[in-house]
Amino acid sequence: MAQRLGAVLGHPIVVDNRPGAGGNIGIQVAAKAPRDGYTLLLTVGSSFTINPSLYRKIPFDPVKDFEPITLVATAPYVLVTNPAIQARSVHDLIGLARSKPGKLDYASAGNGTLNHLLGEMLKAKAGIDITHVPYKSAAAAATDVVAGQVPITFGSLPGVMPFVKTGQLRVLGVATEKRSRLIPEVPAIGEAIPGYSAVSWYGLLAPAGTPKEILAQLHAEATKVLNSKDVQDKLAAQGAEAASNTPEQFRVLIKDDLVKWAKVVKDSGAQVD
Repeated sequence: MAQRLGAVLGHPIVVDNRPGAGGNIGIQVAAKAPRDGYTLLLTVGSSFTINPSLYRKIPFDPVKDFEPITLVATAPYVLVTNPAIQARSVHDLIGLARSKPGKLDYASAGNGTLNHLLGEMLKAKAGIDITHVPYKSAAAAATDVVAGQVPITFGSLPGVMPFVKTGQLRVLGVATEKRSRLIPEVPAIGEAIPGYSAVSWYGLLAPAGTPKEILAQLHAEATKVLNSKDVQDKLAAQGAEAASNTPEQFRVLIKDDLVKWAKVVKDSGAQVD
């Protein structure tokens, strides 16, 4: 994305990864950057729309501090189980959980992470009681599900599909309302549980106050890049789907996600200092 966008804009783009605090540090740096179009934010939706409810103190306002440019990609999460579990569909898993309330565990990458909150949403929407087991990373969670220590987890497509292909994990559904074009043979969880939808997305934004003509140029050129087949193919190889939209549509998605995740975080009781 950076290489192609830099080429069409005539300026090389330097990717400055700023890890830490669940993405808050990088987002804060971008929020305080000059409003000239030369510093942009490429962020994952979970950091941008979950963190404001998860962290007691947040160093940015996702609505007031940024101008949405475009959605860049979506990356589906999937619900997977150890093959020893007697469930071959989301319906089967719900039935199993209802027959053993509180007895089934699900692994996550830690409190407040996306796969934790996907499990909490599953509990709420399906009316089941499953127990959260937090790990220090998504890889550690998936490894223990493969080993049979914990029966269930949600994982990103690139993170779990190698285990699915070798038969070490069984995929039950995509954590979306509609099926993903990347794995159309896998049912969406929304087919079994109406209203269940959680899109993991990546988006491009600029600091609030960036001139409108600059925003319009960035949107036009980014859209061209995302519509190119080579970029789409590279994203698909990484388990993501190119997904451009208008700034207005992106703004609505952000606001809707802020409301949705605020409720899920509150209901889960998750909090990070």
